[in-house]
Amino acid sequence: MRTKVTQVCEEQEASDDKPPPLTGGQEDVSNETGDPAGSSCAFPVSEELWQDWRWQMRNRIRTARQLSNLSPPTANLAGVSTAAGRFPLAITPYYASLIRRFDSGDPVFAMSVPQLQELVNYPALHDDPLEEDEDMPVPGLVHRYTDRALLISTTTCASYCRHCTRKRMAGHRESVISAARLRQVVAYLTEHPEVHDVIVSGGDPFTMATEQLEQVLSALRSVSSVEVVRIGTRVPVVLPMRVTDELVAMLRKYHPLYVNTHFNHPAELTAESAAACRRLVDAGVPMGNQSVLLRGVNDRAEVLEELFRGLVRNRVRPYYLYQCDLVRGVEHFRTPLSKGLSIMEYLRGRLSGIAIPTFVVDAPHGGGKIPLLPNYIISVSPTHTVLRNFEGMMVAYPEPCMQEGAVPPAQAEMPTVSDLANGRATKIQPAATGRHQRRSMRASHDLQETPAELTQ
Repeated sequence: MRTKVTQVCEEQEASDDKPPPLTGGQEDVSNETGDPAGSSCAFPVSEELWQDWRWQMRNRIRTARQLSNLSPPTANLAGVSTAAGRFPLAITPYYASLIRRFDSGDPVFAMSVPQLQELVNYPALHDDPLEEDEDMPVPGLVHRYTDRALLISTTTCASYCRHCTRKRMAGHRESVISAARLRQVVAYLTEHPEVHDVIVSGGDPFTMATEQLEQVLSALRSVSSVEVVRIGTRVPVVLPMRVTDELVAMLRKYHPLYVNTHFNHPAELTAESAAACRRLVDAGVPMGNQSVLLRGVNDRAEVLEELFRGLVRNRVRPYYLYQCDLVRGVEHFRTPLSKGLSIMEYLRGRLSGIAIPTFVVDAPHGGGKIPLLPNYIISVSPTHTVLRNFEGMMVAYPEPCMQEGAVPPAQAEMPTVSDLANGRATKIQPAATGRHQRRSMRASHDLQETPAELTQ
C-alpha cells in the first residue's frame, strides 16, 4: 500500500466518472467541483490506484489547503492561494511525492507550487510574448515557420508548471480541441502543403483520453503533405503511469512520430519516468527533451550535466535548453543570457555531442528560436580563421585555395592571435590541460616500454 503524499477518504474504482475527494484535514473543505470532501482521514493508497493515471488526474492537488494538508507544519505556504488565484495550481500525487522539502530551494516544489513572485509585473513581460495568438490562421493552430505548425490540442496539463510559456491559457479552462476546430485545422493544412511537420502541443496532449488523442493524430495523418508529427508532453515527468500499453499501441500506428518531453532537473529522473520513456522508445518513438533554464532550479552547469547524462542513458536526446520566455509570472525564474552561455561553455568537452542541447532564445514578437553559442571564432583573415576550443586552445584553421608558400615556414616562439591569423603559427596551447597531461603520461609510458636497442 502507498502512504506517500496522497490523502483520500475512500478508494473509488478507477473507472468512476466522479473523482474521489482530494483532501483530508481538520475541517471540511471543497474540491474543485465544489463537492464536500470527506471526514478527516488519511487512508493508504493501493498500488493499483497509485499506478492508474486517471486516479492521479482526479486527485491532483488543486488548492493551497490541499497542499498544506500534505506538507509539514513548518512549511511556509504564504501566498500560494493568492498566486493560484491568478495562475492555476495542479500537481499530481506522483509529482508531489518527489518534493523533498517544502520550500523554493527544492526544485520540484519551485517548479510546481505557486509563489507570490508570480504576481510581480515587469514591463518586459507579456501574457503572450511569442505572439502565438497573432500567428493563428485558424483557432488553435500556430503557423510561424514556413514548413511547420503547432497545434494546441488541449488546455489541460497533469501539473501546471510555474514557468509555463502559456500561463495565459493553461488550466484556466480545461478543455480539448473540438471536432469543428479540428476540421478547420485539417482544411488549413490541406490548403498549405508547405507545412510538412506538425507539433501537437497544449496543455499536454497525453492528458487527453487515448481515443481523443487518436482522433487528432488521425486527422493530421489524413493530410498527405504532413510528413512528421511531433508531440510535446511533460507526462513522462509528472504522470509517467499515463504511458500505458494502450497509449503506446495507438501511437505506433502513426509513425513517423516523435515525442519531445520536458525534464528540467535530475530529481525528475525516477525509475517511473525512466520506464515511461523506455516504453515509448521501445515502440520506435524517438524522444527528445526540452529543458528550460530556471534560476535556483537548474542554473548550475553540474546540475544540467547530470540531467543530460541521465537522459542519454534513458535514450532521450537533449534537444533544446530554453532561455526562460518573457511571460508574466516567471521573472523570478529568469537568468541572464550570459548564464546559459557559460553553462554551454562548461558542457562542451565534458559531454558528448548527443548529450548537449542547443541553447535557444524563443524571440519576442514571434521571432522564433534563435540559437546562442559561446564565441569560438577569435579572428578571421583572408587566409586563416582562428578558432578556440573548450580548453582555451587557439588554432589557426587554413582557408581553402591558399597559395602555396603563403605561410611563412618560421613559427613565432611566443605566438599571438595575429600570428595565427596570418599563418605564422598554427596554435596557442594552454599549459597543463587534462588532455595535455594525458598525452605526456602516454609519451612517458611509451618511452619506458620501448626496447633498449631501439633507443640506441
